[in-house]
Amino acid sequence: MRWSGSFVPVPGARLSLIEFPADDPERARRFWEGLLDHPFEERVESEGTGRQTRAEGPAVGIHARGRGPGDTASLPYFAVADMALALERVRALGGSVVHPGEAWSVCRDSEGTPFGLARSRD
Repeated sequence: MRWSGSFVPVPGARLSLIEFPADDPERARRFWEGLLDHPFEERVESEGTGRQTRAEGPAVGIHARGRGPGDTASLPYFAVADMALALERVRALGGSVVHPGEAWSVCRDSEGTPFGLARSRD
């Protein structure tokens, strides 16, 4: 399905997190902390597993590599205020929802590229 312009954008959608899966999360943490000069802190339960930065701007996260859709390559997450609306728009624009959730979801765009949506805390 090609976008016809009849859909309005998801209000307030913005890049919020870039996630990197790692075979060795501690090695990855040392690499990214050294490159970005920001500490990676343990995540709280609502954020999932792994570590992430807490600096201003989009967070950078690291988690152990697995077999899920967001576990094989880096994955950008976009913050959205209304997850249900965002998932509806993904489907309407020709994308697909791989892992729906209330707090976060993994999707694919119209070309098959994976990305994530995270419910904003605002």
